[in-house]
Amino acid sequence: MNKQVRIKINNSDYLMYDDITVLMACRNAGIKIPTLCYLEGVSQRASCGLCVVEVKGAKSLMRACVTNIREGIEIFTNTKRVRQARKTNLELLLANHPRNCLQCNKNMKCELQSMADELDVRECNYPNIRKRKVPVDNTSHSLFRDHEKCILCARCVEVCSQVQTVDAIEIAGRGMDAHVTTFFDRGLGNSECVNCGQCLLVCPTGALMAKSEVDSVWSEIDNPEKFVIIQTAPAIRAAIGEEFGFPPGTGTTGKLVAALKKMSFDRVFDTQFSADLTIIEEGNELIERIKTGGTLPMITSCSPGWIRFAEKFYPGVLDHISSCKSPQQMFGSVAKTYYARKLKIDPRKISVISVMPCTAKKFEARRPEMTSAFEYWKKELNLKDKDSFPDVDYVLTTREMADMIREAGIDFVNLSGERFDSPLGMSTGAATIFGATGGVMEAALRTAYFELTGSRLPKLELEEVRGLKGIKEASLDIKGKRINVAVSHGLKNARQLLRQIKEGKSPYHFIEIMTCPGGCIGGGGQPIPAGYEILKKRIGALYQEDQEMQIRQSHENPAVMELYENFLEKPLGKMSHKLLHTNYTGKGIYI
Repeated sequence: MNKQVRIKINNSDYLMYDDITVLMACRNAGIKIPTLCYLEGVSQRASCGLCVVEVKGAKSLMRACVTNIREGIEIFTNTKRVRQARKTNLELLLANHPRNCLQCNKNMKCELQSMADELDVRECNYPNIRKRKVPVDNTSHSLFRDHEKCILCARCVEVCSQVQTVDAIEIAGRGMDAHVTTFFDRGLGNSECVNCGQCLLVCPTGALMAKSEVDSVWSEIDNPEKFVIIQTAPAIRAAIGEEFGFPPGTGTTGKLVAALKKMSFDRVFDTQFSADLTIIEEGNELIERIKTGGTLPMITSCSPGWIRFAEKFYPGVLDHISSCKSPQQMFGSVAKTYYARKLKIDPRKISVISVMPCTAKKFEARRPEMTSAFEYWKKELNLKDKDSFPDVDYVLTTREMADMIREAGIDFVNLSGERFDSPLGMSTGAATIFGATGGVMEAALRTAYFELTGSRLPKLELEEVRGLKGIKEASLDIKGKRINVAVSHGLKNARQLLRQIKEGKSPYHFIEIMTCPGGCIGGGGQPIPAGYEILKKRIGALYQEDQEMQIRQSHENPAVMELYENFLEKPLGKMSHKLLHTNYTGKGIYI
């Protein structure tokens, strides 16, 4: 049992519980200790040496992140010896680090750069002694790694291992040959990586970055032959404001739309339109499986990192996964078929750009399965396989979109709000909460309940699946049948639910799995940092917008209903399956 102990920090007395480190004790006392390798609750390898403190009676300086407090300990955080040691350790990190800050994508957002400023390190007195030269890893569709900028803090390794349980990367070699790498140095694109981007969210330097498609998008906008459509995911509106100084949790939907319209996109649409479409298809698929004895539990399919994880680690559960494409991919299919016909535009001249919170969406857009519009037009336009085009052309992260807005000279803060274009910009509150863990489940049950009973849920808010608990459960009575559901976010949590399925012990009918902590709101393409409190505020912004919307159930979206009436005919129909559904193939050996 934890007990309180008396300690001293910089000659001041404190009473604290003995189950914390010196680092946490100092933070509790309002004293900032510099760190680079430490990541609360995830990583404390004590490799950077910046958190050293002096402890009375100890000959050596102690690393605060791995030293526990005890009764009577006396800690000094700002002595000459401590300050000099921190500067020396930082200089040693800088000695082997490139000095091309102006060309680095992390410039002005780099923790190493900020630390040098905080510790007043203006020059480096040590030579570069790095022996091992490793080329940039450019094998992934979503991420790239620049080994020269890596400081071996191991944050990325720990997040991949402890939070996502993917273990795609590890530190190999010893001494000056130590480096972060994949199995057999084959690169992220040839590893178990699921493209979630959680590693780059915690990387303190520019060693890990999303592959930018900004230049390609500018080229599309500048091409007079192209009709450029942009779609923005639900999570973007609750986070992009952080890039422009707004507090976390500030909803900026109207400003975002106004900014995109000023950038000369031909249409500004909302991925929430196709999120509503996904809910209708997925809700009907769940009902069909329950009624016909199909494979249960059914698992959501809108998170591409989770899909990749299942293909690699749990191919035995692929039959449980909904055949619905993600909202991003449904939108691309609809835009290049239904909307192309509506406007009488050659689909090859339409460019669909996505703004997503997720780095894995870049990978998803390049999947060979995601060419439904090409298959739809193939016969009519006499297209050959070599003429194939993707449903979604380019994917930008939230951070990339913010960079483009700044590059365009747009004063985001003072913009007046505007509305999305019609018809693919119309959405409901159910689609808005898609960006939060539990949101897909809640939205799907709103529609599934209506489809089965013909009436509205007595209470639309399903509180049991909200919040940041790793696994959440709920049970709903629908016409006398008990429907059990579960929600998980972060792949470590997903493994628990998948293990139940593998062992034939799952009590659920429907499971939502999101790759990233917090759901899409915590995606690898979101503003940095993205800690627990920030995720809560972003999620709160989405629930607030849901509350304020006039229409809050996907099956009540009039633009989606018109799409079915004039083009798709019905949920799970022939055209719906052709454009909105897909299948996946196991690529792993574990089950």
